[in-house]
Amino acid sequence: MKILINRKHIEGPWGGGNNFVKAFHEYIPKLGHNIVNSLSENPDIVFIMDPRYDRDQISINEAIEYNRFNPKSKIIQRINECDARKGTKDIDILLKECSKYIHKTIFVSEWMMSYHMKKGWQCKDNSILINGVFEYYKPQPKINNGKTNIVTHHWSDNFMKGFDYYDMIDDLCGKRDDITFTYIGRERGTFKNTKVIPPLFGEELARELGKYDVYITASRYDPGPNHVLESIACGIPTFSYVEGGGACEFTGKDFIFESFSSLVEKIELSAYNKNNMKTQSWKECMEKLNENILLKC
Repeated sequence: MKILINRKHIEGPWGGGNNFVKAFHEYIPKLGHNIVNSLSENPDIVFIMDPRYDRDQISINEAIEYNRFNPKSKIIQRINECDARKGTKDIDILLKECSKYIHKTIFVSEWMMSYHMKKGWQCKDNSILINGVFEYYKPQPKINNGKTNIVTHHWSDNFMKGFDYYDMIDDLCGKRDDITFTYIGRERGTFKNTKVIPPLFGEELARELGKYDVYITASRYDPGPNHVLESIACGIPTFSYVEGGGACEFTGKDFIFESFSSLVEKIELSAYNKNNMKTQSWKECMEKLNENILLKC
């Protein structure tokens, strides 16, 4: 089949959706499909990553119009967004409207599907496909400095990523000499006792991430966070805030904290715990996409 995906891969540190696009371009052609770049090439499937207009890629409106004149074609939309994630007010309405016209939906977590279903999702053919991780996310030699070394990483510096908790960890590091905190990514300039590393990606990020003893995410309402999958793949005990959305689904209930005091308790017991989730490679993710969704169009 010929498939048009409406976003391009960006080289460098970016969000989880960018990793999906990269893996799509790498593996889907190997599974027997042709990726095309325009509607003039008559794709069988229009794969929507983001319904909004982009000067380099088509929007959902263009996909709907194409399908009107090419009724055998199918529109698939991957849903990795919601208003709760960043405190916006227009995304949920936009996505619900899109659900009237798409033929298949891919949600990035059970939590994300439940969230939109409660708001009146209209597409009837819905699947869950959790993101993969690249093979270089794996355990690494530890820092071994006699301390508990905590880490988190985010591309976005939006406050909803959990900066209230990261500031509290930063403050705790100023009071105790048995823990450290490292933040990798874009931050807000509030840290005093935290090591800040500019955004990393790919193998460089994986090598750095795997060195730490504990991973914390206080991100709110996160649809299907790659940062959690990457830390779990590195074998790091990974803890999520109770309002973490898909993050809580991935870490598991024993790794959810409800307050800063409960977080500190869990950190101190982290050496005895390990997340139960088994991550999958991007190759495995794309094979599931092909077998369960694309070939059934």
